[in-house]
Amino acid sequence: MSTLQRVFPFLSWPAQWRVAGVRGDIAAGITVALVMIPQALAYAKLAGLPPHVGLYAALVPAVVAALFGSCSQLSTGPVALTSLLVAASIAPLGGLASGDVIGLALLLALLSGLIQLALGVLRLGWLLNLLSVPVLMGFVNAAALIICLTQIPPLLGLTMPHSQHLMLDFAQALGGVADLHPAAVGFGLGSLAALVALKRLWPRLPGVPLVVAAATAISAWTGFAAGGGAVVGDVPGGLPELGLPPLRLELIAALLPAAFVVAMVSFMEAASSAKLISGRTREPWRQDQELIGQGLAKIAAAFTSGMPVSASFSRSALNFASDARTGLSSIVTAAFVLLALLYLTPLLWHLPKPVLAAIILQAVAGLMDFKVLVRAWRASRDDGAGAAVTFLATLAFAPNIQNGIFTGLILSLALMVYRGMRPRAALLGLHEDGTYRDRERFGLPHPHPQLVILRFDSPLSFVTAATFEDAMLDAARAQEGVKIVLVSGAGINDIDATGLHTLAGLIERFNAQGQSIAFCGLKKQVIDAMERDGVWARVKAQASYRTEHQALDALLAALAKG
Repeated sequence: MSTLQRVFPFLSWPAQWRVAGVRGDIAAGITVALVMIPQALAYAKLAGLPPHVGLYAALVPAVVAALFGSCSQLSTGPVALTSLLVAASIAPLGGLASGDVIGLALLLALLSGLIQLALGVLRLGWLLNLLSVPVLMGFVNAAALIICLTQIPPLLGLTMPHSQHLMLDFAQALGGVADLHPAAVGFGLGSLAALVALKRLWPRLPGVPLVVAAATAISAWTGFAAGGGAVVGDVPGGLPELGLPPLRLELIAALLPAAFVVAMVSFMEAASSAKLISGRTREPWRQDQELIGQGLAKIAAAFTSGMPVSASFSRSALNFASDARTGLSSIVTAAFVLLALLYLTPLLWHLPKPVLAAIILQAVAGLMDFKVLVRAWRASRDDGAGAAVTFLATLAFAPNIQNGIFTGLILSLALMVYRGMRPRAALLGLHEDGTYRDRERFGLPHPHPQLVILRFDSPLSFVTAATFEDAMLDAARAQEGVKIVLVSGAGINDIDATGLHTLAGLIERFNAQGQSIAFCGLKKQVIDAMERDGVWARVKAQASYRTEHQALDALLAALAKG
């Protein structure tokens, strides 16, 4: 791939068209559009925005992401998790913005897009890996559960209040069960049942557009709106207006933390799709380039009356399964969204709102995977605790779920530091296979009455220096008459100033008590640092051994002479 194609990935499309043609892209684009249009309406509603904002977000941003992203099969537009984050971020600031929730959504799109663009341009995408998978899944599962709770009342035609206490709002909404609208319940539950049945029995059929078309027709025929049922109503047609978000300093300061969360979570959702697809196509995807594409898509949404967008896992999977090979499929999808905006919006007037709730519930159910949390607990108690705390914190902070992800991020970093401060240090003995292994695990004796071997499985840094010092002192007392502690340094990949200072102090202490320190298996970068600090000259005579066997032969011979 040339440098120009790396910067502008769409320049590589013609070469792929010459091999595979464009039929797959066109067919996939049409298929995804049938799902995108009703989902865009539903996710805008989930974000607390007018339905047409979702269609605007599925237009220009989808094209920009396709042009500049590295994974051609990603389908970018409104998604459930990002929409919930938008709702949680802008709802508390409605008073500060004089009720301009659309303006807040546009500013959030701009800020989160700039964050992603900066991370991509500066090649800092690795920063987003600071959130561990168990913590992220704890947040995703909690957020999916919250989405389901917020959609159950509208599914039944009930009104749900919006305060700072989600569970109280949910209970209050269900308390109005006496005011159930029978027709709304029928549309909501019937649509949900139809969507589930179509997905399980006839997965190749476009279930979402079929259910939407049928429900809209039945709503118009039965006079659902005239009978008091909630419908989408007027959806403005035509092209979105170009403009600037409200660039007020107090709004920017208030939204910046939420913008970071949206940038992080939405990209992780996009990255999970890209990794899955690239694994199947065996074509590499570039994290930093995808950050640029997703960031530019959000910025495009900010200037075209949209909302923060991301790559949809379900639509991207559908795009790939429908034989999309390049971003042309996303351009075809955007073209059909444009046609809907220009000519089809009057047909959406009778679409019942309970149907939109059913679409959201059916899509979000796939995000919940509690087995991941169980596996995290089995693999590591720390990871399991991190996932559980993030899950509970997200529920407790709801509807301000961005606080839940901040809790998870802080916890993830804290656990990383905690684990880093407790590296494994093991005393070794000679195993029957001829290698030196953990003597405690395998029940092995020390290699010699006057010598012990310590393996340290971590860089020797300011985080681990205290643990290394304690392990060395314990090794010196591991048995009576220890003269030499041999450090097996194969696991020490790096050493910093604190590590060198600690090592120098240990050398002096050991010499003062008639003992010595030897090393084997030290790596070049560690030796280089020791040479620059002057420590190497003090240990070189007993630190150039490559293996435990070589070190023992020389050290035991010296002990025998000594």
